[in-house]
Amino acid sequence: MASLREISRPKRKFVFLQGPHGPFFYELSRILQSSGAEIVKIGFNQGDARFWPDHKTYIAFKQPQDEWAQYLSDYLARGVTDLVIYGDHRVFHAQAIKIAKDAGVTIHCFEEGYMRPYWTTYERGGVNGHSRLMNMSIDEMRSCLGRIDEDQPEAPARWGELRRHALYGAIYHLNLFLGRRKYPNYRGHRTATLGQELWAHCKRLILMPYRWAKRMIATRRITNKGYVYHVALMQLGHDSSIAEHSDYRDNAEFIHDVISGFVKKAPAHHHLVFKAHPLEDYRERPDRVVAQIAAEFGVAARVHFLHGGKLAAVLDFARSVITINSTAAQQALWRGLPVKTLGRSVYSKPELVSQQTTADFFAQPNTPDLNAYRDYRRFLLVTSQITGGFYARKSRARLTRQAVDLVLSSSDPYDLISQSPAAPMQQIKLIK
Repeated sequence: MASLREISRPKRKFVFLQGPHGPFFYELSRILQSSGAEIVKIGFNQGDARFWPDHKTYIAFKQPQDEWAQYLSDYLARGVTDLVIYGDHRVFHAQAIKIAKDAGVTIHCFEEGYMRPYWTTYERGGVNGHSRLMNMSIDEMRSCLGRIDEDQPEAPARWGELRRHALYGAIYHLNLFLGRRKYPNYRGHRTATLGQELWAHCKRLILMPYRWAKRMIATRRITNKGYVYHVALMQLGHDSSIAEHSDYRDNAEFIHDVISGFVKKAPAHHHLVFKAHPLEDYRERPDRVVAQIAAEFGVAARVHFLHGGKLAAVLDFARSVITINSTAAQQALWRGLPVKTLGRSVYSKPELVSQQTTADFFAQPNTPDLNAYRDYRRFLLVTSQITGGFYARKSRARLTRQAVDLVLSSSDPYDLISQSPAAPMQQIKLIK
């Protein structure tokens, strides 16, 4: 068991960079500060400043982006021990990780949960395609699990994150847009302009009721007509998991490959359902792309598009799931459905996902090893997955009270489980 001295090492200095939209990073920093740690936030735009109300601990980086690496290197040399970031693909974060590693600074990475939306990911050094999970086999995970005896936590019945997520995104981009003169050198990690980003978030909020109605009608039509169908899980066009961890440039290439494989060998009575990401803003109109490519292949009547929504209602009757590397595919694995990935992901283990060609997968998909998936899932839940979320108040509080002790621990979650018979969350005791 980790001692109190190990958890609350003195003279730690945390530097926070960009976090998820909303107050989570600030709330986490308050508890870290109460443990005796020194806290600093480096912000790059007015959206960052909006969710960090303590001006005494906020530093605005307004220089050109090409000066960031030297600026951070100089700042880390002032006794910084820890760096906290959300995601690892943004230009500022990717450079910061390399600089922090060279300086011996501990890197704390938060990300949307690998089994979202009920859990959040916390790892060190990198997430997704840079996660340590990429190089771990199921057998290695089982070896670690043999040291503990703990039940898997159940997902809560209701979470309520989506509207709050969209709201915080709109607030963030509104402040970013209005404060652009204060940060004239800021360039975001996406190709859209500030105005386009703001409009996309506002439009998503406005059109939520309309798309909910369309989704309900389409879902009932698909599930009530007795179709035998496969589900293609789409991701956001600007998702780093596409750009960084697959060979695709965009969703259009993925859609083309999936429909091409479907046409080649899927039985003539099978259908294909493309499900949009819940946060899709339709700036790239994936619904139109799906319709166009399906028409080109002559299968428009057998290819459908769903405007996001909850996945369970669709998966309950699905034959299989195909995706680039969406974490939502784990809901399919939990149900024992065949899964094929066309990119690189933390769950792309040979025991879990099909190694078939896309065409062969649609013809007769191989099923996952359910025992292997249960062990994989259990390993994640006792290491890097924390119950809670970034956006809704109650789930944010639940996340914060667990995350703070993992952040303050001297070992990362994957090392903790191999060092002791207790799981990380059993080892870490709250600091009173």
